[in-house]
Amino acid sequence: MLKFVTVDRDMPTKRDADQRNKDFNEIYAAYAEAKAEEQASRCSQCGVPYCQSHCPLHNNIPDWLRLTATGRLEEAYAVSQATNTFPEICGRICPQDRLCEGNCVIEQSGHGTVTIGAVEKYITDTAWEEGWVKPVTPQTERPESVGIIGAGPGGLAAADMLRREGVQVTVYDRYDRAGGLLTYGIPGFKLEKDVVMRRNEQLEAGGVKFKMNCEIGKDISFEEIRNAHDAVIIATGVYKSRDLQGPGSGAQGIVKAIDYLTASNRLSFGDTVPEIDSGELNAEGKKVVVIGGGDTAMDCVRTAIRQGAESVKCLYRRDRANMPGSQRETQNAEEEGVVFEWLAAPNGFTGDPVNGVKVQRMRLGQPDASGRQSPEVIEGADYVEEADLVIKALGFEPEDLPTLWNQPELEVTRWGTVKAAFTTGATDMDGVYAVGDIVRGASLVVWAIRDGRDCAEAILKRFENAKAIAAE
Repeated sequence: MLKFVTVDRDMPTKRDADQRNKDFNEIYAAYAEAKAEEQASRCSQCGVPYCQSHCPLHNNIPDWLRLTATGRLEEAYAVSQATNTFPEICGRICPQDRLCEGNCVIEQSGHGTVTIGAVEKYITDTAWEEGWVKPVTPQTERPESVGIIGAGPGGLAAADMLRREGVQVTVYDRYDRAGGLLTYGIPGFKLEKDVVMRRNEQLEAGGVKFKMNCEIGKDISFEEIRNAHDAVIIATGVYKSRDLQGPGSGAQGIVKAIDYLTASNRLSFGDTVPEIDSGELNAEGKKVVVIGGGDTAMDCVRTAIRQGAESVKCLYRRDRANMPGSQRETQNAEEEGVVFEWLAAPNGFTGDPVNGVKVQRMRLGQPDASGRQSPEVIEGADYVEEADLVIKALGFEPEDLPTLWNQPELEVTRWGTVKAAFTTGATDMDGVYAVGDIVRGASLVVWAIRDGRDCAEAILKRFENAKAIAAE
């Protein structure tokens, strides 16, 4: 270990932009064994591991780096899996530059961070190849059952934890494939879909029951689910797209990011997608403008490039330093041909079908309540950006679950998120819990996994307490 003073940081090889922007395969190659060991050996094994404390799951990162560096890869996988239900997914899509790697001690000292995410991905991909990843096999079956609404990362993490303890688990989801945004929201060039599908298959092989194409409030009521189980977890995520008002905002050719990404991902599964065939959600040959500066916007611009767009521009009202998305993803997008228009905000649209976006030039003023500088309009600096397809990637909000599910007693916050304890996910409704984005608002996959695991632990304690009371 401690080789950071003699060994430079070295990421896995990234495919050339003019090659990778023509397909939806992941852009990074895998480490070879020797390279993974070399990069893991750069870890300083510091006494206070800031990488671990800044990871929402508090993964034992220094431990599995040391095990990887010394060739004990199966043990490294066991340590990694102990705190993270989906390490190969987090290794691919976590914004490590803002979490573990961004707080690496040797990064702070100028030596370049340990490539934690790439090593994490290598460990678990190797575990799958070697057959170390086994279906969940509880030692004893328990009589209690839990219904989980939503097959995204939070719900699946809870399902995994509960099933390992022998709890009977049923997952309900509106889509035809489990995985939530992992399946239909994140493009294949960041997360290839077989990576998600094999986890779904592992859970199903371990006894988790999936009821797909099942929409709560239509195909089954919330009360029916609640009556069928000893506890219920709400893990629906947030799917309501934030809208953009202004003259011409209802024109044909202005679409939501979630619809656009879902259509593209369905096509990658081999599904027939009429919206792609008709051109409605297809960027081929078009001048595309994406509005937003988060990770979803980065997914959209990079998808549009791969669909064969004539040009792709991203409008964001702040500057590069203040954008919420990953800097790594922004760099990848620029390499692939995306043009970023910083300090630019839409003020309306021209044509129907749309043929342009009215844009206001902005400048950054005084910091707002969050500490970020507020964008201010520069008067007289408006212009029109040509566009045949406009994609709104302005973030997501929670759906009105109390109304949709006819559950007025389900308490929500002023933002519409379900009101639940962050440590356990417990709501004020007895036996009902909530985890992930439906509690936090739009957030990271790693936080949803953390919430799901914490909630599962709280439910297991509830069952044990109930058993102890019954025995008295």
